[in-house]
Amino acid sequence: MKEEPKLKDNYCPVLIGLLLIVGILIVYWPVQHFEFINYDDDIYVTENMHVRSGITRESVIWAFTTYHTGNWHPLTWLSLMFDYELYQLNPGGYHWTNVLFHIASTLFLFLALNRMTGAIWRSGFVAALFALHPLHVESVAWVAERKDALSTLFWMLTMYTYVFYVERPGIWKYALLLVCFSFGLMAKPMLVTLPFVLLLLDFWPLGRFPFSPEDGHSYFQKNEVWDHRISLRSSTLSRLMLEKIPLVIPSILCSIITLLAQQSGESVATLQRLSFMERIANAFVSYSNYILKMFWPTALAVFYPHPGTWPVWHVAESVSLLVGITALVIWGVRRHPYLAVGWLWYLGTLIPVIGLIQVGSQAMADRYTYIPLIGLFIMIAWGVPDIMRQWRHKRYILLISSGFVLVSLMICSWMQVKLWENGISLFQNAVNSTENTSITYNNLGNALLLKGRTEEAIIQYHKVIQLQPNHPEVYNNLGYILSLRGKANEAIIQYNKALQLKPRFAKAHFNIGSAYSELGHFEEAAFHYSEAIRIKPDFAEAYNNLGIVYAHQGNFNKAILNFQKALIILPNYDSAYKNLRIAMQQKVAASPTSNK
Repeated sequence: MKEEPKLKDNYCPVLIGLLLIVGILIVYWPVQHFEFINYDDDIYVTENMHVRSGITRESVIWAFTTYHTGNWHPLTWLSLMFDYELYQLNPGGYHWTNVLFHIASTLFLFLALNRMTGAIWRSGFVAALFALHPLHVESVAWVAERKDALSTLFWMLTMYTYVFYVERPGIWKYALLLVCFSFGLMAKPMLVTLPFVLLLLDFWPLGRFPFSPEDGHSYFQKNEVWDHRISLRSSTLSRLMLEKIPLVIPSILCSIITLLAQQSGESVATLQRLSFMERIANAFVSYSNYILKMFWPTALAVFYPHPGTWPVWHVAESVSLLVGITALVIWGVRRHPYLAVGWLWYLGTLIPVIGLIQVGSQAMADRYTYIPLIGLFIMIAWGVPDIMRQWRHKRYILLISSGFVLVSLMICSWMQVKLWENGISLFQNAVNSTENTSITYNNLGNALLLKGRTEEAIIQYHKVIQLQPNHPEVYNNLGYILSLRGKANEAIIQYNKALQLKPRFAKAHFNIGSAYSELGHFEEAAFHYSEAIRIKPDFAEAYNNLGIVYAHQGNFNKAILNFQKALIILPNYDSAYKNLRIAMQQKVAASPTSNK
């Protein structure tokens, strides 16, 4: 067994790390000037009063106890609150945090693979594909996907810590491993598959299985064979599985909590709406589509509508592709164990988001590939050099082709990043790239409305009504535009249409309350503000406006009480603070003893 020169060990990891950082910064540099997107960024940051309270005792408790957005990810909420402490509502800061997490994840992926395999250039290539692939732009350039960027960092930290544990097992190393893993689960439940991935790594490249291939730890460089083996002794399969139980237990608990959270959010599709066979068909198609988009990343969009039923021929093609790759992996598992590890990594880590439990109305999503594609990248990084093992000038061919691939990916990713500049560019691309849906038209209309382009927004909203006449959000938006134009009575008609379709629509109740308040109908306004609060108890703006209504009615005690409730929810709510001060002054002025 030969060892690589020490000089190479010293400077190559640093050089590769610097190149990875520079590549990411080139691709994602524009995000510092990007806006918040009118698609979940409002729920996660701009209209989330708990996040906008910063790090407080109440907000921390909320982060650990809420199922808001249909998820339980307290660490994600805390990271956004910390960003608010630093940047307030400056979106550039939030974007930079995502980019820094992406850089850190890339570096730890490289370090973990390199330490496990000793194949520095192949490990670097996998990390570069992860860093620069266009399918990963969504997880980095979208503020609301902080959960992806943060949880993946803890995934990589867990994997890196696991290598040190395998090299020299110890209780403290395992405790650190468990802490990193638990933090990852608290950022996003995607990490529930990580114990399964660690078991795959035990097979290759760690060589801990009793039947791990002896030659599976070798790789070829400069026409010589280098052998690298972390674990010099194998273990029984039952012992390896037993070792993962402390990781499996929190995974099961997190899965249960996630199911409860999604059920509470009413976002899980029922079997009546989407049958189990339709979900299976969509899973096969999604698996194959992700592979195709990995090789040819075109027509990427923030939303891919679920067709309900896929054509039989499309499902058959997808099944054939997956079966063919699986057969190839089985055939080569002894000589090329990385194929099995990479393929099972890809298939296994996609299971939580492949649509068997359908959440939302999308068929697939680019962000779901953030971790799973690493498995395919491993297959490519180790497989292609092995195929070219006997080729003349292999090194130069690999160097040139790898450079071409990475530069091409950087260009594609840079162009994809630009689409995330604002909601208009993002959803205009979605309209152009996918089948037209009410969701994309509605969100494009919302983005135009936020820019004050009301006429264009109305055009998009009417397209939504043509596709889906019973769309409550659209009627609420049309009512809001009428309110902006001073047509309160016409706006109320639209708001009522929204409430007929969705009685528990807090925003519509709030808007109709504002319209009635504008007309001086304070009783009706108070009713709808109260309904908005009943539906959404942390609706600080509704408390503030209800306080204004009571102040107009001369009921200063109730006005003061509602302003105080608004400030409890959002302590830095300047408007509520000013209204509270005015109401207290008016109360004193109206007191019978005020003239004495």
